[in-house]
Amino acid sequence: MSSKNSESDNVESTGPITAATDRLVATASTFDVEALAAPSLCPGWTRAHVLAHVARNADALTNLLKWARTGVETPMYPNRQTRNSDIEATAKQPADELIEDLQKASDRFASAVTELPAEHWQREVVTGPAASGQAIPARRTLWLRLRELEVHHLDLDAGYTVDNWPDMFVRRALAETIRGFNQREDTPHFTAVIDGATTRIGSSGQVVVSGSARPMLAWLMGRTSGQDLQTQNGPVPDLPAWL
Repeated sequence: MSSKNSESDNVESTGPITAATDRLVATASTFDVEALAAPSLCPGWTRAHVLAHVARNADALTNLLKWARTGVETPMYPNRQTRNSDIEATAKQPADELIEDLQKASDRFASAVTELPAEHWQREVVTGPAASGQAIPARRTLWLRLRELEVHHLDLDAGYTVDNWPDMFVRRALAETIRGFNQREDTPHFTAVIDGATTRIGSSGQVVVSGSARPMLAWLMGRTSGQDLQTQNGPVPDLPAWL
């Protein structure tokens, strides 16, 4: 791939991120103190915690882009304790400061995307606290950021639903999530019928879970109980935590 094509692809890839950021900030800007303190769909987290996590995730992914740009190992977070304490501290900010923090962190990520030379997008970085996670090419940070924005916007439980997810996001996230479950040993075996197309999850199993792509994805991601899906030969399987 030439540098020119790489630059074009990266510019095109940032469009969905910018749009998703704008949608999330617009929703967050409607929250008052009481709304921020309300529970989110993430167990144990308020809406303020979700927004704080999204803000600090922007900085974490910015660190990975800095790593790719400079060649100096720059983990997402120094360690898990720092990650958690940063989220708690961010969530305690007044509403207007929290929203400003989220926007500024998102802007820093956007700037890091712009600053990364085209030939560095294939450089390998490592996710997780203290670089304890998966080795990925730097270009994957774009998808990770978009996924973070779309999933956690839903988690705010404030009117943004699976019907608001862009088609492109649903297609890629669904394929990736199914592939991920098929690579795990703790996944129950069943057949998923998604908009009429059959997909085997696991190598066996009699249960059939049917539905359209959006509610299927939300269930696989642990965001619903599967109440919008239909089953045959048994109840909706209990899924392990989505990774």
